[in-house]
Amino acid sequence: MQSFFGRLRSTSSVHKQNSSSAISFSEEEFKLTGSMGTLKVPEPVPSPDNDCQRLKKAFEGLGTDEEAVIWILGHRNQSQRREIKDTYQQLYNKSLLDDLHSELSGDFRKAIILWAYDPPERDAKLARDALKAKKQGIKHLKVVVEIACASSPHHLMAVRQVYASLFDCSLEEDIASTVSLPLRKILVGLVSSYRYDRQLVDSGIAGSEVSRLHEAIERKQLDDDHVVRILSTRNLFQLRATFECYKQKYGNSFDQDIKACGNGDLESLLIAVFWCIESPEKYFAKVIKNSIVGLGTDEDSLDRAIITRAEIDMIKIKEEYSKVCKSSLVDDVKSDTSGDYKKFLLTLLGERL
Repeated sequence: MQSFFGRLRSTSSVHKQNSSSAISFSEEEFKLTGSMGTLKVPEPVPSPDNDCQRLKKAFEGLGTDEEAVIWILGHRNQSQRREIKDTYQQLYNKSLLDDLHSELSGDFRKAIILWAYDPPERDAKLARDALKAKKQGIKHLKVVVEIACASSPHHLMAVRQVYASLFDCSLEEDIASTVSLPLRKILVGLVSSYRYDRQLVDSGIAGSEVSRLHEAIERKQLDDDHVVRILSTRNLFQLRATFECYKQKYGNSFDQDIKACGNGDLESLLIAVFWCIESPEKYFAKVIKNSIVGLGTDEDSLDRAIITRAEIDMIKIKEEYSKVCKSSLVDDVKSDTSGDYKKFLLTLLGERL
């Protein structure tokens, strides 16, 4: 990943003419949903029925009460959002996602619908979009790497199951039909394996496998069968031990030696694999930084990084961002986004209570 790696209370601003439907959120108490996530939920959590009634009211009348939509969905975890979607369908015989699509617009609509999906369905759709992109490039394929290497084996299995259910083919089949060698070989290996998910490390295996990795790099055969097997089957703790052993034995880190082989798509893909395994927080801090530097904003990458990590490790990502970029992730997101889209992202970052 190049040189990158070397309670605030807001007043509700209601956007619809029927201001009597505004909800007083300021009395709710909030808590973090996970030790490293930035998502905050109220305590106690309102019932799904109550949330659905508030959402339905937000959609009624002239315009939409976007603030209410943000306040409700932006402060619910994945299981609570699933309950809201199910309850909304039961109460109104309508899909909440369909109503969000018809009532909202622009970057805000894309972001909040992505957030509303169950995580396995969300990642299945992200992978499908990446593989079917009209101008598919290495940036798109890194989305598949993120899903395969920066999440749990159980999540990857769920993504594969949902993918097959939604699109009538396997994730592996779509990779095989849309991605050319040697990238295809790496990606199919990554998504088709099931890693052991416990913290188990064998230093003897690490010592022997660094030799395999180094030999492949010296021959510049980065898609060597041993490389694919090691990166796609070993558990994350074992791989981190292997990477550390590699650095101790050869003086350079594994990703540095990959860079020395060239700057093509294969090298770029393998560097993404390395960082998603070694330090997902550094990887996603880089994704966010790249999405907002220069002219314009890469909203797709910004959304993906914040939305997929808000319940996992966004606290760590914010810390890494500040450490390496010498600026605040929150401040940079504020300066590069606007309107309800900005409010929603800041809510997921734990900045709007």
